[in-house]
Amino acid sequence: MPVGILGGTFDPVHFGHLRTALEVLQDLGLAEVRLIPCHIPPHREPPSATPEQRLRMVRAAVAGVPGLRVDDRELVRGGVSYSVDTLRGLRAELADTPLALILGSDAFCGLASWWEWRELPRLCHFIVVQRPGWDPPAEGEAARLLREGGTEDPAAVRGPGTGRVLRRTVTQLEISASRIRAEVRAGRSPRYLVPESVRRVIVEEGLYR
Repeated sequence: MPVGILGGTFDPVHFGHLRTALEVLQDLGLAEVRLIPCHIPPHREPPSATPEQRLRMVRAAVAGVPGLRVDDRELVRGGVSYSVDTLRGLRAELADTPLALILGSDAFCGLASWWEWRELPRLCHFIVVQRPGWDPPAEGEAARLLREGGTEDPAAVRGPGTGRVLRRTVTQLEISASRIRAEVRAGRSPRYLVPESVRRVIVEEGLYR
């Protein structure tokens, strides 16, 4: 059974991340989805919370949820977190188990800017989560990946091999980590934007003030 990979800063993890992970897990019949907090993101500012605080929040968020698992390998590895390194490590660890990288449509369209991105289709399948009505790119490397590996059959990402691209519409929650940080900074509660267990960590750690 395939393993889904959902990376991010998770600064903080919120219901948008978690709903996506759960829907992909259940709808596609994956063995599990691993949430992998990055150490230093290559394409954005460093996170506000420490690696330890972000790891604590993600662990709190998925505690007791079957099929959702936290993987801390990027935090342990340190430095800038490149997906290709993570996928190589998972491939070495899991041998022939299919891997499916879960990413948003914007990230997929920008895949050609990722470090050693040409290696990614040799290491995993892609599950592109999209908003209703999203138009896939007509040109560029993302368009080529869709032409060569695009599929509408979920079984394609559950099977052997790599490089298949499955587009999937998931529930879109208008929640962002930057909005949550701004709410807390303004003295407002992030309740109902994050799980209660995550809200407690934010309060206990004094985050985002």
